[in-house]
Order: sequence, then structure tokens, then C-alpha cells
Amino acid sequence: MTAESAVTTCFRHPKVESHVRCTRCDRYICPDCMREASVGHQCVECVKEGARSIRQARTAFGGRITTLPLVTYVLVGLNVLAYLAQLARPSVTDRFAMLGAGLKGPDGGHYLWQYPYDPVLRPEGLAGGEWERLLTGAFLHMPPTEGIGVLHIVMNMASLLSIGRVVETQLGRVRYLALYLLSALGGSVLVLLIAPDELTLGASGAVFGLGAAYWVMGRRLGYDMRAVNQYMTGLLLWLVISAWMTSWQGHLGGLLAGGVVTLAYAYAPRDGRRTLIQAGACVALLALLLVLVWVKVSGFTGGAVA
Repeated sequence: MTAESAVTTCFRHPKVESHVRCTRCDRYICPDCMREASVGHQCVECVKEGARSIRQARTAFGGRITTLPLVTYVLVGLNVLAYLAQLARPSVTDRFAMLGAGLKGPDGGHYLWQYPYDPVLRPEGLAGGEWERLLTGAFLHMPPTEGIGVLHIVMNMASLLSIGRVVETQLGRVRYLALYLLSALGGSVLVLLIAPDELTLGASGAVFGLGAAYWVMGRRLGYDMRAVNQYMTGLLLWLVISAWMTSWQGHLGGLLAGGVVTLAYAYAPRDGRRTLIQAGACVALLALLLVLVWVKVSGFTGGAVA
């Protein structure tokens, strides 16, 4: 055997001489392809294959561990963009805020619901087939000249940032997003059931759902409940005060929906069925809320749902 034929090269870089073997696949590897292992070195491909076979770490609720609350930041960004759209086009508020049943005249005026209604007026809100209002209203806030004005979005976004980051890192992004949207929907549904002719808006219902999640998580994980209870006391106090300022129905609906979802997250058995049970609870709640909406809207329109 000649000296030239005895030269060994990296399997990924045939022109690079190598005398080190991967401890996993036994192929020669050059310094660029070496990765430190518990014993010796491994090649890049074996390291990737090993990483795929390692079970990903999960939170106590089954979500993927993440330190960046990306969904919270995206939700805040969407709320801010929606508010800028409201400032640029005030008609956005009337068109996309939560409204169960109302009437709109040819002059753009708004009237209380009546059925059968004057043919000159056209139905608007969910009674007029605008079902998207169930969620779009949760991304809008009071214009500067109405109610508490800019303070509305400032308070909601501050609350979302403070509590949302904690909840998201514990639940993981997918479960957290499902919780947020179902809480927002729960708030809109309770508004529909109790005050269908009121135009309501704001992320407060979703924020109250996150507050309920924070309390349930604290109980499940053994937090110092003094701090958690202080937060919940402030949240419930705001629920009472909001009866004179915003929509208490939306707040209460979000609180109840968020609590139900997080109870399913927290107490689902920690085995292979956990994700299925958690997803099933979310789907069941979604179905219940939509049935309640359908029944209520059917009552408005005499059984003919738009």
C-alpha cells in the first residue's frame, strides 16, 4: 500500500485530510465537522439525528418551553395597529366593534333592534350576518374622544404585557393563543346574551381570561398565592368599576372562559392523552359558545340566521 493511498479524508470534505472518526457512525471527520460529544467527537449529521431523537422539554401544562413571549408581542402589535386604523378611519369602530343586534338607516344613523323591523332600516351586527364582530371587537378600543379614551388601550396593553408574558411561558404558544382567543370570544358571547344592543369593544375580556389562567396556574403550581390573590383582587375590583365605564359582561365572559380553558390545561392527566383532552376541552367550549350565539341570533331574526 502506498503512502498516498493510506491518507484518509473527511467524508463531507474529500479534499481535507482527517484522522479522527465520528464516535457514532465511525466515519472520518475534519475539524470543521467535529462536534464535542460526551466521549470523543461526532459529525454534524449524527448530532442532528441525535437531537431529533431527544424528547423535547415541556412545561407543566404540556407546552413547548419558550423564553420569548412572541405571541404576546404579536397580539399587542395587532391591537396597536387596529387602534391606528380606528384613528385613521373612525368608521372602523362602528363596523367591527362587537354588536349583537342593531339597525342602520340610509343616513348612517343607528337604531335599537326591533323585529320585524322597518324595511327602510337594515340589520347590522350579528343579526345582520356580521359574525366576525365576535373577535374583531376584541382588537378595538375606545377612540380618544369617547369614554376613558386612550387610557382604554394603554391599560389593556399594559395588562396584556405584564400577565401575558407569564402565562405564555407556562402554557406554550399554541395553548396560550387558544386561551386568548377563547377568552375574547367568551366575553363577546356574554355581551350578546345580556346586552345585545350595546356596541362594545376592547381586549379586556381576553385579559380577564389571562387573569383567570394566572390564578389557576398559581394554584396548580404552588405559587405564593398572596401575590396571585392580590392580582385577582385588583382584577375583580376592576370588574365592578367597569360596570360604569366599559363592558362588565365582556370582562366576566372572558374571565369564565379563561378559567374553564386553564382548568382543562392544568388538570388533564400527564400522559399521552393530555394534549387530546386539552384540545377537546377547547373545541367543546368553542362549540358551546357558537351554539349560544346561533340560538340568540335566531331569536332576533325569527329563526332565520343570517
